[in-house]
Amino acid sequence: MPGPSKSNLSMCIVLNICSSIFIVVLNKWIYTNYGFPNISLTCIHFCVTTVGLVICKHLNLFQPKSLPLLDMLPLALSFCGFVVFTNLSLGFNTVGTYQLIKAMTTPCIIMIQTNFYAKRFSYKILGTLIPITVGVIFNSYNDVKFNTLGIIYASIGVLVTSIYQVWVGTKQNELQVNSMQLLYCQAPLSALLLMIVIPFFEPVFRFHGILYNWSLSTLVSTCVVLLSGIVAFSVNLTIFWLIGSTSPVTYNMVGHMKFCLTLLAGYFLFHDPLNLLQGVGVIITFSGVLLYTHFKIQESKTSALPISQNKT
Repeated sequence: MPGPSKSNLSMCIVLNICSSIFIVVLNKWIYTNYGFPNISLTCIHFCVTTVGLVICKHLNLFQPKSLPLLDMLPLALSFCGFVVFTNLSLGFNTVGTYQLIKAMTTPCIIMIQTNFYAKRFSYKILGTLIPITVGVIFNSYNDVKFNTLGIIYASIGVLVTSIYQVWVGTKQNELQVNSMQLLYCQAPLSALLLMIVIPFFEPVFRFHGILYNWSLSTLVSTCVVLLSGIVAFSVNLTIFWLIGSTSPVTYNMVGHMKFCLTLLAGYFLFHDPLNLLQGVGVIITFSGVLLYTHFKIQESKTSALPISQNKT
């Protein structure tokens, strides 16, 4: 299955938005209430994703394809870094700050594509990155729960996520595979890599280790963690579909549409503070997102116009 058709692309976008918001709320709840280890949770997500893809394969939703290990290793490593550092950012920052800093992925992707892939963007598009960047900085600076370590994790996460999303699009074209074939090879390799490092960073039998003797609420936490893994599978699958069907930058701008709902979820469910100055930062960032979307649509319409047949 090469990904969603144009008629199903809207449904895929809606599923991605809903799943992405739910996974943020669910993971934050797990970190807040259970202190579940981050890398172990990420590894469980990858394992559930692998099982989900095996089921999809047996349902003949796609045909697996063998890919060279050396081609998959950088993608698997960046996938691990992308999810681990994003989850660390969520654990140490408020939901609002976590979500808003992710908007910096777009300027980072544009920088990578400009400097390493010789892709050019109009001055209008580049200009919209100013309010996005200023708004994120303004919000983070005025966050009453500002956490230096959380900002460091978030910054690393933005860089790794940007590299990862660019690589996904290029690898699909380079290896001539669809999104599910690529994820089918990548997810188990990523899970294996995390299994190797977990004992060094999260001792499994000690307090908050994955095999630690948890309390009577272990059954509840296990169910929630497994549910988180299922939702993560949905997020991963729709991410691959969208990046494979559109461009990394377009995917990110679609993704930023959900940050308002995520901010509201953090405010109402986790009582995250949102003062006036932070609100100004959110508005500035969202204004940049809207401007980018407007200019991108304009450029798409212009490029779709028929070329004049006038002879010189």
